[in-house]
Amino acid sequence: MAVTAQALGWDKPSRRRVPRYQAQVPLDVTVLRSGIPDTVPGRAVNLCERGIAAILAGELTPGETVGMEIRMEEGAEPLRTRALVRHRDRLCCGMEFLGLSNEQQAAIRDWAVQIKALAEPAATTTATEIFEERESGVRGDSHPSRQRSPVRRRRGRGWIAALIAATVLLAVLWWRWNRGWEELESGLTGRPTTSGEQPKAHVPPEEMERLLIHRVEPRYPETARGTGLQGVIALDVVVGRDGSVLAIKPLNGPDVLARSAMDALRWWKFEPYKENGQPIVVETTVAVEFKP
Repeated sequence: MAVTAQALGWDKPSRRRVPRYQAQVPLDVTVLRSGIPDTVPGRAVNLCERGIAAILAGELTPGETVGMEIRMEEGAEPLRTRALVRHRDRLCCGMEFLGLSNEQQAAIRDWAVQIKALAEPAATTTATEIFEERESGVRGDSHPSRQRSPVRRRRGRGWIAALIAATVLLAVLWWRWNRGWEELESGLTGRPTTSGEQPKAHVPPEEMERLLIHRVEPRYPETARGTGLQGVIALDVVVGRDGSVLAIKPLNGPDVLARSAMDALRWWKFEPYKENGQPIVVETTVAVEFKP
């Protein structure tokens, strides 16, 4: 996890009222649609005390008001707030915080300063020492008073040790965060159903279509565009008691199209299918058409 002041190549005076920092941290966005809350996972790209930019696993609409939970530090209480979706470019959204308290704003500032200090240890003294050593070498000065003192040498070794420790810590944090995101992106398609999650019924596709509350459209693969592949991919889908997709199995078609269909379907969300008033695990069939 790294935080740095962000410029993005802008060579004119910044129009932002507060600095924005790069921050790769996980978050959850909850939006209310048709009276049903839909939670979309994602990861931040940058944030400040006024707003955040993030890549999400589902699409939001500019103008929507959402709930947000940002896990800035592992093991710490997440920052919870509301936000307004200002703009969207595919799965990348820019959101403005609503009603952020002074304490929450201060927490964001403090967190950014701490991470920035950890990622960029002060090097002013080291640079000065290097300059002085070069000047001394140019002048041929070997006077003991102008040579590096033991205290200065110890201080230099201390900075090196701190830099190594900070690098190792950042590498561990990045590995843990990236591993968690890969598990999220792997979705539920690779998770086998347990004995308690075996389908209890096979529901016709048109009936499950009426229960669909969150849909992510499959993308036509760029690798298939040159060959002009097209067709309808049929997939066997297992839906859990909470309406989430537990497992997907393609029934036909080229692998490149089947993988694209699975990547989209794993984010679908249904209303729970009920039998005798109780939600159950069901199996259904979904057909996806691809055209170049």
